[in-house]
Formats: sequence, C-alpha cells, structure tokens
Amino acid sequence: MPLNDYYAILGVSRDATREQIKRAYRQLARLHHPDLNQQASDRRMKQLNEAYTILSNTAKRAAYDIQLLEEMRTALILEALLLQQERMQQAQHEAKMTWKEGVTGFIKELRKGMHEG
Repeated sequence: MPLNDYYAILGVSRDATREQIKRAYRQLARLHHPDLNQQASDRRMKQLNEAYTILSNTAKRAAYDIQLLEEMRTALILEALLLQQERMQQAQHEAKMTWKEGVTGFIKELRKGMHEG
C-alpha cells in the first residue's frame, strides 16, 4: 500500500523546517476545521493531523522519509524491469521471422541484385 505524501498534504517541500511545517499545518487547519468551516470534511482534517504528527516529530519524520525513499526506489526498479522486459519482447518479435517471410525476403533481395548488376 503506497504511503500518503504528507509533504503534499501540508503543501511543504521535503526540506521544510519544523517551523514551516507548523505554519502550513495551522493555516490549513483553520481552513479545514469542521468547527470553523461547515463545508470542511472531517477526513481532510484527519489527514492534516496525521501529516503534522509525523512531520513535526524528528524521529517519525526520519522513519517516514526512509520508507518514502524505499517506496520510490522500489517503484523505479519495477519500472526499469518492465521497460527491460518490454524491450526484450520487442527484440524477440523483430528477430523472429517465418520461413515464408525469409524466403520472400531472400527472393526480393536476389531480384534487386539482378536488376542492379
């Protein structure tokens, strides 16, 4: 299951300071708190609280960053493997030729050679 991007939820960069995280959380909490905004969803506030809880704690943030990097690494490896597999299948498809195609190609080349010579 992919991790939530807590940095995106709070709208901060990955190198944001604790103060920037706190400021972003407070601004968003004012916008999305159900007591202050009747249209706000409780789900959004829970996401903000979860993101702030993780990113405001140094140890939890470090563990989260490691998990996030590992997830990104895994995704890149899978993407590279799929691309490699696709290339191999394409190369096999291009290299395979039926007997009939081979003979037809040979005859065309032979005729071309006879016309040139």
